[in-house]
Amino acid sequence: MGVVFVKSAIVPKGKFVSENEPITTAYDHGTLYGDGVFEGIRIYNGGVFRLNDHIDRLCRSAAGIKIKMPFSNEDVEKYILETCRRNEKKDGYIRVVVTRGDGDLGLDPEKCKTPTFFIIADGITLYPQEFYDHGMPVIVAKTRRPSTEVLDPNIKMTQYINNVLCKIEANNAGVMDAIMLTPHDHVTECTGANIFFVKNGELYTPAPNIVLQGITRKTVMEIVDSLEIPVNQGYYSIDKFYDADEVFVTGTGAKICPVRTINDIEREKYFDFEKPGPVTRKIMEKFDTITKDPEYLTPIADAKESWEEPNKKTPISRIDLLGI
Repeated sequence: MGVVFVKSAIVPKGKFVSENEPITTAYDHGTLYGDGVFEGIRIYNGGVFRLNDHIDRLCRSAAGIKIKMPFSNEDVEKYILETCRRNEKKDGYIRVVVTRGDGDLGLDPEKCKTPTFFIIADGITLYPQEFYDHGMPVIVAKTRRPSTEVLDPNIKMTQYINNVLCKIEANNAGVMDAIMLTPHDHVTECTGANIFFVKNGELYTPAPNIVLQGITRKTVMEIVDSLEIPVNQGYYSIDKFYDADEVFVTGTGAKICPVRTINDIEREKYFDFEKPGPVTRKIMEKFDTITKDPEYLTPIADAKESWEEPNKKTPISRIDLLGI
């Protein structure tokens, strides 16, 4: 059985508990209102992938909805690594969640005095291996993404109902993911992944202000730069994806997965890519190499050396007391 690191109103000092133990109360505003932020992070080959990038984004998300982080970046890193070590994870997935914490049944965030913070280290499989080998079928969701004036897509909120509704559409259509459009019919992303298309040797992806700026997306941008493949960011209709040479999605859970078919049920349009293309394959191969590169990985093995319980006070020596 796994363990979870938690700090909350009912675990005020922060500690490791069994995954089956309670970590907060029914009055947590993360549960009542989806009032929180989170990060999904990958573990590859005994190291945490781009850990600092993920922690920085978590802190930006928390600041974006006015939640004060209960720990410094350095402590968050320490607790993440120790959670992985205690769960004996060499490859897997980490979920870090920060909610506004315990309040009352009203909406007022000022009633929430202590943020809830917890870390899970487990496994995740979004898509079967055949999709990585031969491509994945997706649909175009009828449910639209809210305007960026309503919700900032670069705040990774626990309120994911828009994505869930689009995922339900995908399930009902017999596929595993859906492309989501803005109210102006521009492609944004899939339910849990960014999306790219290739046309005439160039790479295209939706503009950063209408999508979550994914860490894997960032890695792909760096890969194509090293491969001297031109990359463009803009506002693209779904027709641009139908007319593409290749399409693929990227995400922490998804990794890099080719798209084989796009079915627009609403407009009765359907497109079938014959097979994952050469540019996609080249990026996938380079990404696989990067996930083994120590430059991108924070080793889990070093966690125990720096571990101490949160809020533990450093002993005061007699010399300190004497002011010497």
